Amino acid sequence: MIAKISGGKDTAGLIRYLFDTEKAKDHLDPHLVASWDGFAPDPGRTDDFAAARKLLVADLNLHVKQARRLGRAPEKHTWHCSIRAAESDRVLSDEEWADIARRVVAATGIAPEGDPDGCRWVAVRHAPDHIHIAATKVRGDLRPARHWNDYLTADRELAAIENEYGLFQVVRGDCTAAKRPTRAEQEKAQRAGHDKPARERLRATVRTAVAAASSMEEFVHLLSHVDGVLVEIVHFPSGDVRGYKVAAEDTTTAGKEPVWFSGSELAPDLSFPKIRKRLENIEPHAAGQPGRRRPSPWRQATASMERIAHHLDRIDDQAAQAHLAAFGEALDALPLLAPRSLRSQLRKAASAFERATRSRVQAEHHHGRALRGAVRAMLREPAPKDGATLAMFLDAAILVAITATRWHQLRHQDQQVATAQRTLLHLQAAYDQAAAAPLAALASRRPPQETVDRHMLHLRQAVPDHLEQIIQDPAFGSLTAVLAEAEAEGHAPERLLQQAVDHRALDDARRPARVLTWRVQRLSARPAPSTRARAAQARSATAQPTGTREHAGASVATSQTPRARRR
Repeated sequence: MIAKISGGKDTAGLIRYLFDTEKAKDHLDPHLVASWDGFAPDPGRTDDFAAARKLLVADLNLHVKQARRLGRAPEKHTWHCSIRAAESDRVLSDEEWADIARRVVAATGIAPEGDPDGCRWVAVRHAPDHIHIAATKVRGDLRPARHWNDYLTADRELAAIENEYGLFQVVRGDCTAAKRPTRAEQEKAQRAGHDKPARERLRATVRTAVAAASSMEEFVHLLSHVDGVLVEIVHFPSGDVRGYKVAAEDTTTAGKEPVWFSGSELAPDLSFPKIRKRLENIEPHAAGQPGRRRPSPWRQATASMERIAHHLDRIDDQAAQAHLAAFGEALDALPLLAPRSLRSQLRKAASAFERATRSRVQAEHHHGRALRGAVRAMLREPAPKDGATLAMFLDAAILVAITATRWHQLRHQDQQVATAQRTLLHLQAAYDQAAAAPLAALASRRPPQETVDRHMLHLRQAVPDHLEQIIQDPAFGSLTAVLAEAEAEGHAPERLLQQAVDHRALDDARRPARVLTWRVQRLSARPAPSTRARAAQARSATAQPTGTREHAGASVATSQTPRARRR
């Protein structure tokens, strides 16, 4: 159920509208289903409609007129709340609608339960799927009604009503969503031939600029060089920067100013102070040390995203919210780096996850410094030529989307859950397309059957519950290829598999062989342990307590590579 609340200053006009059957097409059978005392005159159930309507207006206005004599009546003294059921809901009876109306006026403070001085109100039903509640906002003691945050309190009560009546559960927000375009903005965009209103287009542009910038100066510079976007910096009288506002050039008409939007009007997290706070928490990309290869920002970003799942499992909500915001920035920047064929799905993923980056939890942005720094470094370096790097990045992004969905579900943040789920669908579509070529290249390097059989034994030890699913996965050949290549470089395949499984459970993986393939490939990119390091691991294992010594010893024995065993 959805409530819509408004105010006015004409009781007679409101009642006239509610009982009108000529102009309003859906006013089929207007009649009262409930009122403040159960005895209000019903114009819809009387022969003298005009007299009953006049009497009803006089009864509703009684306290308003009394307060007006004392100078206490508010100018806008009417309260109008329409409540509409979902199309899939059953048709409710008049008695059920009456109960819903009483609960809503009680919850909102119009007529609290058990309060003899509550405001006067009536509930009018003129169609099967909705009612209208009309009230005057002066109490019996001639004080104004206490109905602050009436939309939120009505929405909470309707959520309880949906649950009790077995109705469709509406996805509700927490007042952190971006403002929707008005009807006028939507119609103007249609006339101009745009698929989105200026507000939504500017919001996407600003979010991309935030994801690419490393400072406020660079943020303003990037915005100023976007085609079709006007930028204006607002200053305090002292000269300090107060904020910014943007406008689309196509909203400018002859002789009129462009339609400007401040950052906070685009989205709550795009205000100038919040952007500045985020940009102050960016970790510089690590430079390569002499004699060592410079670390890849793509791999650093992938590793940071893989750790987000662990951060979301912890109690620190402020840190978790910061990691979600940083992940949202990574999605905003990704279309700038991906092949053209993937950009549409990636833009949709970024647009959907925007809602999942905001909640009532205040983010401590210093927790997302590493991912932000890696993303900025990605934008300043050539995109990788191999598709495997992008596939690994998207694989980690899918994991974040899954864990973000669960994190929001535990906090009953319905809108964020829905958008995180939509993000997951777009990321999976992009990943399927991006991973096809590199997986095929790996499968062409599948090792001999003898090596495959040996790796199957390793898989049986590491993931016994998923072995059959992994073998049947089309990417099984790619997995055996990366295991064989890692073993040739000096890694222990069973140890890599165990690390991959410990880092990410496979219960939520659609294609577990693909998940293990990218994880093993990323782990094998690290230098292989030397013979001395393996010997130290063996000594450490023999020093373990008796209860775990046999298992550890077996693990170390099987972790020796063929070359080490020959030695």
